This record gives sequence, structure tokens and C-alpha cells, in this order.
Amino acid sequence: MSETIEKRLSDLGVTIPVAAAPAANYVPYCRTGNMLFTAGQLPLKDGKLQASGLLGRDVDTAAGKEDAKYCAINILAQAKAALGDLEKIRRVVKITVFVASAPDFFEQHLVANGASDFLVAALGERGKHARSAVGTASLPLNAAVEIEAIFEVE
Repeated sequence: MSETIEKRLSDLGVTIPVAAAPAANYVPYCRTGNMLFTAGQLPLKDGKLQASGLLGRDVDTAAGKEDAKYCAINILAQAKAALGDLEKIRRVVKITVFVASAPDFFEQHLVANGASDFLVAALGERGKHARSAVGTASLPLNAAVEIEAIFEVE
């Protein structure tokens, strides 16, 4: 039998938090058929934003990668809230990574690797996905990174 997602997460030292409630007039996830879409997730750990400001000015690439990882953890929290069990994830189809960037910052793809690497480590083959990494002028709450995801689910 293959290793479970919960076992992989435990081996990574990661505990999936309770899914964050929406901060405005939207739902944290939406399921239609066998597709699950998450709202954008911020890099919250223990309810606190991990870094704020712009990559390339206030936040370095290494910290941005760590932020992306926490966004991915929070994406899995939303998936668990939606599905009740992470084993119902068939695959991550796509993530979109928004990186608050100074005008001369060009490493959005490296920041996004923090989420991509974590999802593959946590989900194995099911974690491999298509991806966009987009630089933006600012994000909600002055977060450095925000990520949304699309899953195929049971």
C-alpha cells in the first residue's frame, strides 16, 4: 500500500491547520463535479502573516519561498475542509502564485517553487501540477505571496 498524505505530512513535520475563514464576501473553496477550486490563500502560520511587503525590496527570495510553502499548507487546509479527507485528492491540476514584487524583481518562479516543491513532497505524484507565477504590485494585508489552487477530487 502506498504512503498516505497524512503520513507524508507527518514525515515533513507539517500539521494541517484549521482552514481560515473568508475575510470578505466569498467562499474559501468551491466544488463543482470532480473539481475543487480554492480561494487565494495567504502565508499564515498560527494565524499570523509570515512576511509582508514586496519581494526584492522587503522580502528576499528564500523568505518568499517559505511564504509560498505556507500558502500551500493553507490550500491543503481548505481541501481538507472541503473533502473531509486529503486522500480524496486525485491530483493538483494547477496553482496560480501571486508574488508582490518590486519593479526589478524577476524571481517569481523561484518563489513559486516553495509551493510546488511542498505539494510534490506532501502528495507525491498527485502533487505535480501546472503553474503560473505572476508578479503583482500588492496583495491583501500587504502579504508577500498569495496562491490559489485547482484540484481534481473524488
